[in-house]
Amino acid sequence: MLGMLATFAALSISGIPFAGPVGAARVGFTEDEGYILNPTFEQLKKSELDMVVAGTRDAVLMVESEAQELTEDEMLGAVLFAQQEYQVAIQAIQEFAAEVGKPAWDWQPEAEKTAVKEAVAAAFEQKIRDAYAVTIKQDRTNTLSALRTEAEAMLVGEEEGKFSADDVQSYFSKLEKSVVRGNIISGQPRIDGRDSKTVRPINVEVGLLKKTHGSALFTRGETQAIVTTTLGTARDAQFIDALEGESRDPFMLHYNFPPFSVGECGRMGPPGRREIGHGRLARRGIQAVLPTDEEFPYTIRVVSEITESNGSSSMASVCGSSLALMDA
Repeated sequence: MLGMLATFAALSISGIPFAGPVGAARVGFTEDEGYILNPTFEQLKKSELDMVVAGTRDAVLMVESEAQELTEDEMLGAVLFAQQEYQVAIQAIQEFAAEVGKPAWDWQPEAEKTAVKEAVAAAFEQKIRDAYAVTIKQDRTNTLSALRTEAEAMLVGEEEGKFSADDVQSYFSKLEKSVVRGNIISGQPRIDGRDSKTVRPINVEVGLLKKTHGSALFTRGETQAIVTTTLGTARDAQFIDALEGESRDPFMLHYNFPPFSVGECGRMGPPGRREIGHGRLARRGIQAVLPTDEEFPYTIRVVSEITESNGSSSMASVCGSSLALMDA
């Protein structure tokens, strides 16, 4: 939390273009005390909520939390409570910047290159619209890749009426964004043909791996996870040596996202920041409904293998983990 506020303060006094200041607050919650601002470690042990909220004076920008099955009203109340309380930090940062801030940079964004923008739009806007009407992700990706290659061949060069490859690719990407965003705002169907209220087709299967304690295959549209559950004794718990001290964790959730899940070739190595972050996110969705150590004195390890991804593989891991745990 201090690191976030220090970052916001440093940006505010630097003079660089910054739409801040931004404030942040951590919120806990108990039935007896209600909402708790910036709870201590001891308070968090008893808290039913651990939420971090960041935002400007008028809007919330980021919410990250884990909770013990609180109601929607209680969660919304925590966000509003945090927004109210971090106004103090925003005010302090503003006063700090007024006192020691550097002069604002005299910076203007690069002028729009209308010639290349119009050339790309004239030749490829309709083709991009047609490409985004393709509902199968891999086919759509291949079509757009071919259009990018065609755009370079047609518009890149040194002669009159030609442009640099960087400019063509940049405005091609901007045109893609404009087409997709325009379709959303106008209420047209999403890329895969669904309206805003339709869930992608869901298929589930449990017990598909006979040698594991529990297993599940969860498929939602073009996102798929194979999840396994393994049980062990208390001696198998993960040993953690952290700044707060040593501890043992009887629940592990590992998330693996191989390159082939998105049709790419890549190095298979140790978990990266993405795998660790998504695994932590999925763990937060599961941990609140696990039995206590007294109720179930065993170690639980869940592994989610993403075999295909077209959005929200972390939540596919949550659903698959629930199924695999019930199968175990």
